Amino acid sequence: MKTNLGPKGTIKMLVGGAGQVKLTKDGSVLLSEMQIQHPTATMIARSANAQDDIVGDGTTSNVLFIGELLKQSERILYTGVHPRAIVDGLDIAKRETIKVLNEMEIKIDNIQNNRDMLMKVARSSL
Repeated sequence: MKTNLGPKGTIKMLVGGAGQVKLTKDGSVLLSEMQIQHPTATMIARSANAQDDIVGDGTTSNVLFIGELLKQSERILYTGVHPRAIVDGLDIAKRETIKVLNEMEIKIDNIQNNRDMLMKVARSSL
């Protein structure tokens, strides 16, 4: 999935059982078309599809982020840290992240009065 990311991401060719060909760079399409057997990979795919359903974007980033969390967790696990401690650490990180995001939040009460702010948001997302 890492090679899908960004404007220079590569297009993947998926071939179905009946020989139909689909070209895509969309992580959501890739995950929905693949037949995933591994339980952890299935969980990651479901998380990414939920991201796509709710937000409409960020599937590939979601998969890469989860993969990196798992890779770092495995590295820490091999140093002898108990899995519960790793989970507790991830939970603390989640709470702190939510706290920082809430502090950074900019409330928009009246759309007409905040047109400039909305234009800045639109420009940054494009």
